[in-house]
Amino acid sequence: MTLNRYRLKHLVQSGHKSAKLAHKLLQRPDRLLGLILLGNNFVNILASSLATIIAIRLAGQNAITIAALALTMVVLIFAEVAPKTFAAIHPEKLAFPAAWIYTPLQKILYPLVWVVNTAANLLLRLFGMNPHKRDQTNLNTEELKTVVSDTSTVLPERYRNMLIRILDMETATVEDIIEPRSEIIGLDLEDSIEALNEQIRTSPYTRLPVYTKHIDRVVGVLDVRRAIPQLMRGALSKKDIIEILDKPHFIPEGTALHRQLADFRKHQIKMGFVVDEYGNTLGLVTLEALLQEIVGDITDESMEIVRQKDGSWLVDASITIRELNRILDILLPIEGPKTLNGLIMEVMETIPKPGTSLKIQGVTMEIIASTEHSVKRVRFHVPHAV
Repeated sequence: MTLNRYRLKHLVQSGHKSAKLAHKLLQRPDRLLGLILLGNNFVNILASSLATIIAIRLAGQNAITIAALALTMVVLIFAEVAPKTFAAIHPEKLAFPAAWIYTPLQKILYPLVWVVNTAANLLLRLFGMNPHKRDQTNLNTEELKTVVSDTSTVLPERYRNMLIRILDMETATVEDIIEPRSEIIGLDLEDSIEALNEQIRTSPYTRLPVYTKHIDRVVGVLDVRRAIPQLMRGALSKKDIIEILDKPHFIPEGTALHRQLADFRKHQIKMGFVVDEYGNTLGLVTLEALLQEIVGDITDESMEIVRQKDGSWLVDASITIRELNRILDILLPIEGPKTLNGLIMEVMETIPKPGTSLKIQGVTMEIIASTEHSVKRVRFHVPHAV
């Protein structure tokens, strides 16, 4: 009964014969328990009867109590506590050999076991219980995350974190990895052609949004690698740029990350623009950002959060709350604002000045730097974080 069901299923799929027998026996735990308890109680009662007979023959009626006490100790130590403790610690070592004994015994004693089970099941039904209806053992997302976290001796930390991030994708949305519109770098077709050519030539990005006047009027996405060969042969005209643009892909706000990943794969694209219900562009999401949500930062060092000598953490307020929770092992609310800056402004209902301290969900933080428009740097005091 203490066998790990998931490991058992794996062994069954691997063709382990003993595991197959054990798995089949566990499909009907009422029959298995009926068989085990039938044999267990029969042996205990038989031993009790024999001990009583032997005690009477050897020393008369006065020895029955001594025999009962002696038999109780023997049964408890050698037939109950010791073997069952061993079975609880090493279930496979006992269950797999026992399955070869229980399987034929179950067939031989089936009529007797059936009578016992039928009587027991009828009794359970009188109390409103269905003995054939078992509780579901499916794990929810949070329970699966706990299971993954407990595999420290099996999985390296980077793989555990990756699996947890994948599970988190069920609740994460595109807003969690969005690049806000204020930080979007693109080509404005209202600029001069010389400025556009220079921007393409020096761009550190392989894809650039192209728009007219403002980002809400997106025309398309320019693949810089496709433009460079033409640029090497001479200056590009605005008409040349428009002709090689990819069609823009728009994503409704609130789209789940796992759905967006499937959508990127389906349409074979690597960039999408997140829009609200009025069609205004909120920002953009890239395939790289989505994959980084799964595998974590490509580099070991993060510029968004740095530990100080006094044990505190200096945090860039543009960091997402989900990432901050993951790094510092804290529980700031993820419903509502997606960034630390947004959360602080929502709680304070203003843009706090440097030196302001506040506490959210038991976490103490101090504003280090801010501007007229947003919070820039925050110091965290989290004693348990490593």
